[in-house]
Amino acid sequence: MTITREDGMTDRKAVRFCVFMVMALLWLSGCAGRTGAPAAMPDSSVQPVSSAGEPAPSRPAADVAETVSDEPFDPFAKSGAAGVEEYDPWEPLNTKVFEFNRQVDRWVLKPVSQAYDFVMPNPVQVGISNVFYNMRFPSRFLNNVFQGKVQGAATEMGRFMLNTTFGLGGLYDVAKDMNIATPEEDTGQTLGFYGVPPGPYVVLPLLPPFNVRDLVGFAGDIALNPINWLVAPIIEINGVPSAIAHKNRMTSTMVQLGGRVFEIVNDRSLNLEKFQGVEEATLDLYAAVRNAYLQKRALAIQE
Repeated sequence: MTITREDGMTDRKAVRFCVFMVMALLWLSGCAGRTGAPAAMPDSSVQPVSSAGEPAPSRPAADVAETVSDEPFDPFAKSGAAGVEEYDPWEPLNTKVFEFNRQVDRWVLKPVSQAYDFVMPNPVQVGISNVFYNMRFPSRFLNNVFQGKVQGAATEMGRFMLNTTFGLGGLYDVAKDMNIATPEEDTGQTLGFYGVPPGPYVVLPLLPPFNVRDLVGFAGDIALNPINWLVAPIIEINGVPSAIAHKNRMTSTMVQLGGRVFEIVNDRSLNLEKFQGVEEATLDLYAAVRNAYLQKRALAIQE
């Protein structure tokens, strides 16, 4: 790794400065961990695409409830349940993109995840999921601050400190074992907190579902993550060094893409049985996913 500075600082000094900046930001920004069981419920910015398959007959409501009992919402509630407006003016296009994502999952993501699950022990998968979650603490911490949730910000700080130190960089969720938890906060929720309307529901290729507000929030969460401008910069700030030099754009791209794919495969592997149950429990998977997403986001903002 080579970092060149106009003031003549050597490569070694530049690297030390970069490490110092990263550590300083981590300590100043606070900390985070996963609410509840992190491996069982993937982060909203890392939802795998629903896998495909021929629709199966609907199962009894009791069986469906058992399948998704750990969800904070009912993905099979009727349209408009719980007062959630399903504003989907782009539905014709969304359904086509949704089907594309299903086929990608059916023929690529799911088989790869099954092979990964066969060779990778489940405790290791859980640990990897914990590490990725722990790395995204700045967004959760700062969005608590932006919403004036002092207790939530303090809890995120405590979780991060515990999981980073005693949890070996977040590999173990020590805070969870100590019942230290707080609802997750992201930029989309912050926008909703200040009254920004959700806007239309939208489905994009190879991404989880969004409404327009949460899509803007998704970009905001990327900007709030210091890894994206201090380690493998996709955001370049003049005068601020990074572990991978700004000029090495291809290296940064490969690191970011590789990390993202690895995280998605890991989370998909952890949820193989859950998603299979959801697929088998409904005939209209698009409507079920849309309803589940809108209910979940409405509940998150209410919190």
